[in-house]
Amino acid sequence: MYDVAERSGVSIATVSRVYRNPDSVREKTRDKVLAAARELGYVPSGNARGLASRSTGVLGLCFPDYSDPDTESEAAAAAAGTEADDDHAFMLYSDQIIRGMERAARRHGYALLIAASLSGGPESLVAKVAGRVDGFAVLARTVPTEDLEVISRRLPVVMLAGPRDPEGPDHLDHIEVANADGQREITRHLIEDHGLRRLAFVGGVEDSPDAQARFDGYAAARRDAGLPVPESPDVRPELMTQAEGAKAVEALLDRAGTQVPQGILFANDQMAIGALHALERRGLRVPQDVAVTGFDGIPLGRLVRPALTTVRQPMRRLGEEAVDLLVHRLGSAGSAGEPESRVLPVDVVRRESCGCGAG
Repeated sequence: MYDVAERSGVSIATVSRVYRNPDSVREKTRDKVLAAARELGYVPSGNARGLASRSTGVLGLCFPDYSDPDTESEAAAAAAGTEADDDHAFMLYSDQIIRGMERAARRHGYALLIAASLSGGPESLVAKVAGRVDGFAVLARTVPTEDLEVISRRLPVVMLAGPRDPEGPDHLDHIEVANADGQREITRHLIEDHGLRRLAFVGGVEDSPDAQARFDGYAAARRDAGLPVPESPDVRPELMTQAEGAKAVEALLDRAGTQVPQGILFANDQMAIGALHALERRGLRVPQDVAVTGFDGIPLGRLVRPALTTVRQPMRRLGEEAVDLLVHRLGSAGSAGEPESRVLPVDVVRRESCGCGAG
C-alpha cells in the first residue's frame, strides 16, 4: 500500500479509501491509484484487514456432499442442444442454495466459503469453517444442534432446511420451506384432480426433517380423502439419488405384483427422475400407467421426458435469506435478540408426468 501511495502521489489513507469506499474518492484520483496498483501487482490483504477489524469479510456454508453423478450426466445429455439458459440444468438442491448465498454475499460485500465433504466427518468440516468466517449457514443434519449451539456463542449460525429442535436447547436461526403443505397439495392434486387412489410414497432417511415433513403432508392428504394412512413411507432409500429412485421403483413393482400403484410420489426430484427410467424399463408408461411426482423443482425436471410434476421450493432464496440473517446478526442492531424461524412458501408445478400439460 505504501508503494501504491508513493507511485500515485497520494496518501496511504486515500489508497485505503479507494478499496474500502471507492465512491468517496474522486474518479480521477481513484483511476490513478488503481493504475498504480495494477502496475505494482498490488492486491489488498484480507488477513491484514481482518486483524484490524477483527472480522474476516467471509461467510460460510457447510453441507454433506451427497452428489448424484447419474443426475448430472443425465442433465448434460438433456441440456445438449438446448438454449443457453439451460446450461445450469445439472444443478441440484445444494447448488441452487450456493447460487443464492453467493449473490447475496456479494451484494453485502462478503465472500463465501463453501465446505462440502464427507471425509473426516461433518464435525471436522464445521470446525474448520467456524474459525475462518464471521458467520455461517449449515444444512440440517450436517452436525448435531448441540454442537452448533456451542459455536453460536461466538458467531452467528443459521440452520437451513430444518425446523427448530423441540426437545433440546436450540437458539439458532432457522430457515425452512413449507414442506408438509407442498406435499399435501401435490398429493391432493393426484387424488382429487386425477382420481388416483392407489398411491405410494418414496421417502428419505429417517432423520431428515425435510423428508419427514413431506411424508407428513402426504399422510395428511390421504387422511383428508378418507384413504388409509400409512405409518411410514412405502420405501425409504438410504440416499435420495437418481439411482436410489430407480431401485425404489423396482422394489415397489416387485412387491405390488399386478396391483401396480396408480401414482408414485417421491420426496425429491432426483429420485423421481431415476424412477422415470426404471418404469420405462419395466414397460410402464408415465403418466398413462403410473403418475410420478417429485419435490424441489431442480431445473432438470423440466428437461426429462415426460417433464416432471413437482413441488418447487425457493432454493436460491434459502441461500439469500441465510445471508440476510447472518448480516443482520453481525450488525450492531441485530447481534442480539430472539432467534428467528422463517418458513418460505412453495408451489406445485404441474407437468406431463402426472397427466397435466406443460407448465
